[in-house]
Amino acid sequence: MTLVKTFFLFFLSFVAFGQELISPSGHLKVQFKLTNGVPYYSVVYKNKSIIKESKLGIYLKEDSDLASNLTLEKTAIESVTNSWQPILGEQNTIQDNYNQLTIQLLQQNTKRRVNLIFKAFDEGIAFRYEFPKQENLNYFVISDEKTEFNLTGNHKVFWIPGDFDSQEYVYNENRISDIDISKLDLNNGVALQSIKSKYRVQTPLQMKSDDGIYLNIFEAAVVNYPVMHLNVTTQNYQLTSQLVPNAIGDMAYLQTPCVSPWRTIMVSDDARDIVGSKMILNLNEPCKIEDTSFIKPMKYIGIWWEMHVGKSTWDYAGSQNAQNAATKELLPSGKHGATTENTKRYIDFAAKHGFDGVLVEGWNVGWEDWFGNWKEDVFDFTTPYPDYNLKEINDYAKSKNVKMIMHHETSGSVANYERHLDRAMNLMKQYGYPAVKSGYVGRIIPRGEFHDGQTMVNHFNFVAKRMADNKLMVNSHESSRPTGFSRTYPNYIAAEAARGNEFNAWSSGNPPAHETILPFTRLLGGPMDYTPGIFEIKMNVYDPTKKEQVHTTLTKQLALYVTMYSPLQMAADLPENYEKYLDAFQFIKDVPVDWQDSKYLEAEPGDYLTVVRKDKHSENWFLGAITDENARVSKIKLDFLTNGKKYKATIYQDGKDAHWEKNPKSYTIKTIIVTSKDNLQLELASGGGTAISFQIQ
Repeated sequence: MTLVKTFFLFFLSFVAFGQELISPSGHLKVQFKLTNGVPYYSVVYKNKSIIKESKLGIYLKEDSDLASNLTLEKTAIESVTNSWQPILGEQNTIQDNYNQLTIQLLQQNTKRRVNLIFKAFDEGIAFRYEFPKQENLNYFVISDEKTEFNLTGNHKVFWIPGDFDSQEYVYNENRISDIDISKLDLNNGVALQSIKSKYRVQTPLQMKSDDGIYLNIFEAAVVNYPVMHLNVTTQNYQLTSQLVPNAIGDMAYLQTPCVSPWRTIMVSDDARDIVGSKMILNLNEPCKIEDTSFIKPMKYIGIWWEMHVGKSTWDYAGSQNAQNAATKELLPSGKHGATTENTKRYIDFAAKHGFDGVLVEGWNVGWEDWFGNWKEDVFDFTTPYPDYNLKEINDYAKSKNVKMIMHHETSGSVANYERHLDRAMNLMKQYGYPAVKSGYVGRIIPRGEFHDGQTMVNHFNFVAKRMADNKLMVNSHESSRPTGFSRTYPNYIAAEAARGNEFNAWSSGNPPAHETILPFTRLLGGPMDYTPGIFEIKMNVYDPTKKEQVHTTLTKQLALYVTMYSPLQMAADLPENYEKYLDAFQFIKDVPVDWQDSKYLEAEPGDYLTVVRKDKHSENWFLGAITDENARVSKIKLDFLTNGKKYKATIYQDGKDAHWEKNPKSYTIKTIIVTSKDNLQLELASGGGTAISFQIQ
């Protein structure tokens, strides 16, 4: 790591009643001022106003605030040139260069102090509230945060409803003035809805102005603080922070010294700068794990999709009615997926095709009565069903050099999970599990808490820390969305926290544009376990009456392994389905999940994305290109390849007659020799994609 700090007044100029901080490139400026004791900021990009004058402020529960009667005490500036190496990531080295302005404010009537810290990166602005140690403010309760983002126009916006309990929604694409949750059809498979305002949206919020400026509002380093949503005033395009409350309506309990999360505003006239930004990661603290040798990328398969498509069940008995009325013993339904025999079949497939691990869901007792009952103690995370032999399975996996991945569904009962966590981790260590997939389906217990509240944010981070103490990795589902915490605890290897591939099996599904939006939103905060790789795309394969399907072509499913970054990637379909298409399956076998370099060649949110990545341990490159419902042709320069070297390019592409709905499994594979001086023309079908492996010769 390198770190250079310099102090120059060049980066801080004094404007009327305030200060101006400039990014290293000079393209971005953030202006701060106090007007009658009230703090305001604004943002300018290439001489264009991006954020108009907007208020800042924190409100305390005892009917006071840190938003008025403020005076400027002192300012400090610095310029930082830094770099660091992620344990797992999209590139070997991440640059962290910015200019920083710290503004120390004093509230005259209470003598309380609050600092505002601004950072100006080339791709965005970040700021946070800092509460130093002080006599007049020790333990305090935040009742509201009134951070404003006053936009300059009626931008195109990609948004999902401000549900405090779920992010599992299809993105809406319209104008800010058209945001209205009451007009949406929310009967799309989302189980929880805590939406009381029809004008509340979630962050990250991706936007585009009429003059081609891309704008993204998000947050970073959410630690001991609730998630920030945004209230929208559609008439004047004003966004205001909305913190997620706890069960009694308080937002956050804090003690000085402490800080808020960073509020981030990414700005560029090139969409690739947004989707490729590492600003969110850079705003998090460095890795706190001393020995990171246990943190390893994994490609896995699992007993999971077969439950979603109805082939098998998570539960052993099928329903509560299958219990013997006299003895209360569970009687097998005959459809249980997590059996010893079935798990061995998956282990054999993983060993044959070189996968690192096998996930098994539904292995432990409790699935007969887990969902929707708000029960405290459904799972103990250590007791298997009668037809699942833990020792036999793990001995068998070890003999095949395959790791088992644990599954902990909490059913939202967080207190129960924390009570059992040490015993659950001991079981994992006993049998050599390197990682766990955790789940938080259902309403949260303690009752009245939300998935996005301070209590649950602390829980998700606590589990990552305790897993790190035990040299284990965690992949959370139904958690609050990540905000770069994987830099600090890289054993938090992945998360879901968005509408994943599973919705295609039993709901209206994810439209073809969905995967072109997620890299601009959910993935800015950290790797996503999206579970790609579905080859049997139409669900009528399993039940002729089903009309559901994955909104994709087969080769788009391959491309997602490159466009949707994660060091933990699942080949989500059934082994027997892959056996039908072994030529296409080869790309999933070949594609790495850890990288030394990544380049975003084309990007437009809601339309298309083309990414190339270089394998962490070789000179091979891999390309993924995806599109929305519109077919497109793209010419790609191969100048990312090493000059003077030849590569064998294996191209997995949509067939001439491919279409996500009409003919999704039409594909062709061809091999050619290319160099860095060549161009390739990619022809993507409607809802389609292209995947390419470049192997150096």
